[in-house]
Amino acid sequence: MIPISKPSITEKEINYVEDAVTSGWVSSLGPFVEEFETMFAQYCGCKHAITVANGTVGLHLALMSYDIGAGDEVIVPDLTFVATANAVRYTGATPILVDIESETLCIDVNKIESAITKDTKAIMPVHLYGHPANMEAIRFIADKYGLVIIEDAAEALGATIGGKNVGSFGNIGVFSFYGNKIITTGEGGMLVLNDDLLNDRARLLRDHAMSKTKRYWHESVGYNYRMTNIQAALGVAQLERIEEILLKRRQIFEWYSLRLAKNPNITLNRTKKGYINCYWLICIELLNEFSGVRDELIEYLKKADIDSRPYFYPLSSLPMYKSHNCSVSDQVSSRGLNLPTFFDITEEEVDIVANTILTFLSKS
Repeated sequence: MIPISKPSITEKEINYVEDAVTSGWVSSLGPFVEEFETMFAQYCGCKHAITVANGTVGLHLALMSYDIGAGDEVIVPDLTFVATANAVRYTGATPILVDIESETLCIDVNKIESAITKDTKAIMPVHLYGHPANMEAIRFIADKYGLVIIEDAAEALGATIGGKNVGSFGNIGVFSFYGNKIITTGEGGMLVLNDDLLNDRARLLRDHAMSKTKRYWHESVGYNYRMTNIQAALGVAQLERIEEILLKRRQIFEWYSLRLAKNPNITLNRTKKGYINCYWLICIELLNEFSGVRDELIEYLKKADIDSRPYFYPLSSLPMYKSHNCSVSDQVSSRGLNLPTFFDITEEEVDIVANTILTFLSKS
């Protein structure tokens, strides 16, 4: 089986985790936590970074740090992993769904303003599958209406716009370190931000809202959203390899592109000028007469021992978020799939995947 994803674990990661375990600092206190936060803030070009248990709670924590709750609205793209909208719903606020651009798969900035109401408090753009959203336009809109920007950068570590890392454009950026992400801590996530007071509030809420001066005294409801020192040790090792990891993902995209890009019935990840895509997952979309056979291709690949994934379902199609149709996300979602994209994949394995796809198209 050629899997869709698997982590790259080297001796460096094993040694750092062993250090954490043998030190006795196995919970949320320990030197690797602080080191990981410091390194990550520097990498993203932000003043602060806050480790959390996973990307989803990171989104929730970011929203709660701004007191977003019942009666408020948060604008999110219709095509994203469900955690984006779920985190909004956890607060009691309402996610307002906006269609996407077909080129980038990110929120369509031309449709944001029509979704803004007196109850809108934030915009939560998602850098989907590793391509940055149009943060310049989103910032302009947010400033115009006095809105907070919380970047869902879960899938986009290493992606940039004009040389600036995603996650650093909004008020808060949120990353995920799940096992299939650019770097992993098993489960885990990170907030990045520049505001000192907001940093203090987010850290307080993350740690049960316990007073920093009066132990076991709590003046508000908080959460246990902390990362362990063991996870942070893995994260430090992975972050030390980030350039190597990103370079390999660009190589993987080039391998797929060389084999598939000339086929008129296939498109691969598109990248707008001035943007750097981190290629979290290689995306292809089937066009023309093949646009309706995506699921059949997934089954064909499975029979050839090749794992793949369909694009996310539009949020507007899910029972708990059922709403008006977003036509672009509906069309794109039904014809797109993700191909094996992991550090240790070989060019020969990419050959197998690409040839299997081309064989399927020739038979269909």
